[in-house]
Amino acid sequence: MSRLLSKHAPSKDGRIQHITPESAGWKYVGFDVYQLEEGQTLTLPADDKERCLVLVYGRASEVTPAEKFEHIGQRMSPFERIPAWSVYVPHNTPSEVKAETALELAVCSAPGFGKLPARLIAPKDVGVERRGKGRNRRLVHNILPDDKPADSLLVVEVYTDEGDSSSYPSHKHDTPVEGKETYLEETYYHRFDPPQGFALHRVYTDDRSLDECMAPYDRDVVQVPRGYHPVATIAGYDNYYLNVMAGPERKWQFTWEKDHAWVNSDQYPRNKV
Repeated sequence: MSRLLSKHAPSKDGRIQHITPESAGWKYVGFDVYQLEEGQTLTLPADDKERCLVLVYGRASEVTPAEKFEHIGQRMSPFERIPAWSVYVPHNTPSEVKAETALELAVCSAPGFGKLPARLIAPKDVGVERRGKGRNRRLVHNILPDDKPADSLLVVEVYTDEGDSSSYPSHKHDTPVEGKETYLEETYYHRFDPPQGFALHRVYTDDRSLDECMAPYDRDVVQVPRGYHPVATIAGYDNYYLNVMAGPERKWQFTWEKDHAWVNSDQYPRNKV
């Protein structure tokens, strides 16, 4: 199995994914997922990490020393395709989450260093857009984009219908080039409807020193340390993924792979004989 693929593994505290900079071999992105039962409480420490707590599904209350965000959450499945409720928690700030229903909570983390307050990110605060055309279409929810305040984190959720591609044309963000490309590590947390589905997820570089193709199943994580990283869905199964990105510069700037950039042009969808 690829070292870039993290299979979900339940634990006593409900945590099913645990990605750290140390385990991933990089510097910035951390990612955890918890499946909590109604009434269960999760306590997160005050440390050097800022966090974005994303309610993948379910309802909860979240408390920090300065704020209370009570009875938040709406969707009971990510495939309702309405934006998630989330909470931004700055570094050096403890927080506690209490599940009010069955709850799937994603804890996205990266280095924190500023003086931002904790805040609620409600569905109305999430930018919704559709990208692509033809068989390369997806629905995007921009939870924490680079034009909203945070120190390091970028967080987005994406829906791709069965048989379509996503994170495509192939693009990369691993080589800092002023005004053109930034270095960003990235995780993909995959969900499928129906849940027995899978996708094909490739991670590769121009020189093919990294070239791996994985089949993530429901609740698996693909880690992207560098290179291009397209996703192809399989007939019969819709795909949701939650992306977390972070790096030394908080801007999402990327480079298309030249061979496939034409898919963005008027040549696609092309006429077929």
